[in-house]
Amino acid sequence: MTAYQQGDVAAFAELVARHEKPLWNFLRRFVRDPSTAEDLLQETFMRVVKGAGEWKASSKFSTWLYTIGRNLCVDHARRATHRKAVSLDGQSGAHAEEDAPRLHEQLSGADPGGERRALDRELAERLDRAIAALPELQREVFVMRELLDLPFAEIALAVGASEPTVKSRMRYALERLRSELGALHEDRTSVEVES
Repeated sequence: MTAYQQGDVAAFAELVARHEKPLWNFLRRFVRDPSTAEDLLQETFMRVVKGAGEWKASSKFSTWLYTIGRNLCVDHARRATHRKAVSLDGQSGAHAEEDAPRLHEQLSGADPGGERRALDRELAERLDRAIAALPELQREVFVMRELLDLPFAEIALAVGASEPTVKSRMRYALERLRSELGALHEDRTSVEVES
């Protein structure tokens, strides 16, 4: 970032290459929509360009970047509560999941690993839903810690809370996820024992 502040455009390309994917994953988990996450990703990097002079070399670039991304997500969430728009691209209502394949349709009869792959897919889907259902403050801490592997001190700076508060939010998020995913874990264990 220091090189970019001094006019090295290639340094900005390096920053994007290094941070684009993890930042997009964070934004997608936060807003739960890939196309919105893509828009917010572009806006985040635009804010980096516009605010390059504001960044101080004494702070970590990643903390500053995720703070910008988080603030854009919060702004987006506030705007979304005021206008509940239905996507024109997707189905809605009772027909939304009508065409989705059922779990028994995804199983491969002759393949002994078919049931396990189906359970893996189900686990991934339930985990995504469980993370999406977390309260916003818990979800952002969980995503920053578990998916981005940021230390609690950096998360605290990014979200503007104390480190003990961030740790508490993480604990509550983990408790909710454990209770939400407990039944699936028991089902999975019984399948592994039978195999």
